[in-house]
Amino acid sequence: MRFFLLFFLSTLTLFANFIQLHSFSANFTQTITDEQNKKLIYTGSLQAKEPQSALWLYKTPIKKSIYIKDNRVIVIEPELEQAIIKHIPANFDFFHMIKNAKQINKDTYITTLEGNTYTISVKNGLIVALDYKDDFGNSIHIVFSHQSQNKPINDTLFQAIIPSEYDILQN
Repeated sequence: MRFFLLFFLSTLTLFANFIQLHSFSANFTQTITDEQNKKLIYTGSLQAKEPQSALWLYKTPIKKSIYIKDNRVIVIEPELEQAIIKHIPANFDFFHMIKNAKQINKDTYITTLEGNTYTISVKNGLIVALDYKDDFGNSIHIVFSHQSQNKPINDTLFQAIIPSEYDILQN
């Protein structure tokens, strides 16, 4: 009985860590598979912080930085010497997605955001993978490693600096 109670409490804590997420850092490998089963693999790192801040740093096969802050996305592409600025819906963020996820089994959660269904895989209270289909029918599989949750992240990390010689495209 005592073992069961300890097991139950530890499981509850793991679930709480996942749902009560305030910041998330990790390395990632993102595999995009198109309808002809062709794959493109990206690697990089992610830093995210409530309420709606994130920085995706893509390292391979090309360098790219994606800054998300307060309903705005800035994509900086050094190889193209351009920055793309887009506005996004207020609820379109990582933390909104996590908080609205529904558990479907021990380590799997599903949530819907802007018409897309996202599957979140969790192990030992840490997010280990994210799967979804994009608007082009591609299957996206992101695997996270070296995760850190609910650790302080400086807000200045999410401030994009666009070099003055870059072209700026706005949507």
